[in-house]
Amino acid sequence: MKILITGITGRIGGNVAAGLREGGHDIRGLVWPQDPRTQKLEALGIELIEGSLTEPEDVNRVVEGVDAIYHLGAAFQGGGPFSESDYFDINIRGTFNILEAARSNTSLKHLIFASTDAQYAKYPPEGMGDPIREDEMPREPSGWYALSKSMGEELCNGYVRTFHLPITIIRFCLVVGAGEILDFNQFYLSKLKSRPELKAFWKDEEKLVLLRDKKNRPYKKHIADVRDIVQGCLDALGKKPAIGETIQLGGPKAFTWDEVIPYLSEKLNISYVDVVSQGVPTFYQFDLSKARNLIGFEPQYDIIRMIDDALRYRQGEDIGVLPT
Repeated sequence: MKILITGITGRIGGNVAAGLREGGHDIRGLVWPQDPRTQKLEALGIELIEGSLTEPEDVNRVVEGVDAIYHLGAAFQGGGPFSESDYFDINIRGTFNILEAARSNTSLKHLIFASTDAQYAKYPPEGMGDPIREDEMPREPSGWYALSKSMGEELCNGYVRTFHLPITIIRFCLVVGAGEILDFNQFYLSKLKSRPELKAFWKDEEKLVLLRDKKNRPYKKHIADVRDIVQGCLDALGKKPAIGETIQLGGPKAFTWDEVIPYLSEKLNISYVDVVSQGVPTFYQFDLSKARNLIGFEPQYDIIRMIDDALRYRQGEDIGVLPT
């Protein structure tokens, strides 16, 4: 298949491109002019076309003749800084331009739109009691990134209903790249020392923090290794049951702080404190049944494997991902 990837120089886009090339597909990427990250793609034999999602002529040119589209390109919190106008122009108008161009492409078999779990209100005062299901949890976007992605989903769903475009929406959770889990802010006292309940523990020495909520439950969070998210993107391609559906991706399971902090303490040789937090807790997980049933998604990288691989990566070992 001839496949277009927007956002191809990103951590997910580049690795999706590598996976698709390995599967024998012909890849085209839309890239910003002078994007230095194109260097990591040179060995893959990819057709790179300079242009912008905000320019209909550029979008029409790259969409012409492709069989499938991964629309991963977006302004997001980790980049930028982006203004409200940037989020609107890139994420909303850019998605509109992709959909309009796709509507004119008679060869298109599948369009996969990357969305986000940032649309969920995942942090109620008592934590989330039940696993989050994408068809039951309402979207309550807060902030321009989440709002722009929510509007992008509405555009996609509208084009499915009105023009019968073959679209699948995939929601990513927090995606962690190679080595990054070792720097996760909520694990470290130095990053949390301003909290009233933690000030007394700070003695100018780094420690890990095993956070608990007011019910004494260890914090719980559901994230994903970039390799699992990439696999989910690859799994979705061409799956007819996924057409017109919204599918949440995540790691094999949520992790809890009492699982992670003692393990990190041993691996990093840093002691930890066990603290009941007085703030709004992190306590949620996703139900991935839909991803497993519709696209055969079986994530492999739980938190312990992520930590072990992050340590290997920092020692210079190859763990099978392109550099960010």
